[in-house]
Amino acid sequence: MKYTEEVGAISNESSLFNKEWEQFITQFNWVDAVIFFGFVLLMFLLRSIIIIFLHKMESRHERFKNRLGPALKSITNWVTTYGIIVFMLVYFADAGWMFGSIFSIGNVDVSFFLILLAVLIISFANRTSKVITQFLLPNVYDRYQLDRGLRFTFNRIFHYIIMVFALLISFTTVGIDMSALTVFAGVLGVGIGFGMQNIASNFISGLIILFERPIKVGDRVIINDVIGDIEKINMRATIIRTLDNERIIMPNSYFLEEEVVNRSYGDPRLRLVIPVGVAYGSDVERVREVLHQAALEEFEASEVVLNDPPSYVNFTGFGSSSLDFELFVWISNPEYVIQTKSNLNFRIYRLLNENNIEIPFPQRDLHVRSIDKELLESYQTKK
Repeated sequence: MKYTEEVGAISNESSLFNKEWEQFITQFNWVDAVIFFGFVLLMFLLRSIIIIFLHKMESRHERFKNRLGPALKSITNWVTTYGIIVFMLVYFADAGWMFGSIFSIGNVDVSFFLILLAVLIISFANRTSKVITQFLLPNVYDRYQLDRGLRFTFNRIFHYIIMVFALLISFTTVGIDMSALTVFAGVLGVGIGFGMQNIASNFISGLIILFERPIKVGDRVIINDVIGDIEKINMRATIIRTLDNERIIMPNSYFLEEEVVNRSYGDPRLRLVIPVGVAYGSDVERVREVLHQAALEEFEASEVVLNDPPSYVNFTGFGSSSLDFELFVWISNPEYVIQTKSNLNFRIYRLLNENNIEIPFPQRDLHVRSIDKELLESYQTKK
């Protein structure tokens, strides 16, 4: 009996929903729809013309390209989107389907107008957040000389706060009681406990990364022997751009659970180790002078090589075919590791040749053993 009542209640709700949609369709004026879509096409056509004009202006004026151009493009997109939404609200203000109930959430009848208004609030908050973080906050950051990673952190926190307030306002506008969200929170908690552990873990890890800042945007890191720069820290994953301009997408939890080498953390200075091998019999004191000279020349030519701490030559030992040395050089920016190493290798090779210091290569002696004549004749006879 109880099962029959439940089935009947479900069928009644389904029939009520179908009636609401039938009423919505019958109230819809298709002529007005054609006029509206014509207006939408006109708005997009005007947007395309303005964007083409802005592209031409950017190609002619560098200053326009860097500052005014992006701002005008954003404003154009903004006016296009909200112009269409406002026109829809005004043009269909007297239409019955605009305010008619589409579906119900509890005791709240949700209409197309309420949905459109909620979307308008959320999208407006999103665009406002982008405009503020791209065009207004950078002036504040420049004034207080904040680094790139801290700027990204503040931008993310500001964006999250704006979007949370926008969601709360949109729910209130639609008429959803916020106390009803406690049930949703309970269901969400059960979902997180079973099926969303990984997503929740990465989201919380992303918040910890933004506040604790073990890594930040712009840092050079080494992940699984791959060198890259932190490009973006999202809610779930972090984007790393490698030296080959490839992107690695790493879950945020990885940076809290695994060992990560961050060359930019704390002190950005980095010591480079350049191995050098010379032939036995070489003047080792002269080799030391040559290596110091190579470091000095690179210091004078480069802006990242440091003279304090000074360069150091380490005589590591006696190899199988060479005397092994290491040249220690400090640099101020880890992004120039490969370039500086290459420059030092060029200088060291040139200076060693100029000073007649031999760079050995592995050699092997081959001893050919003579074969006894009788043994050879015996082997040929058996064969």
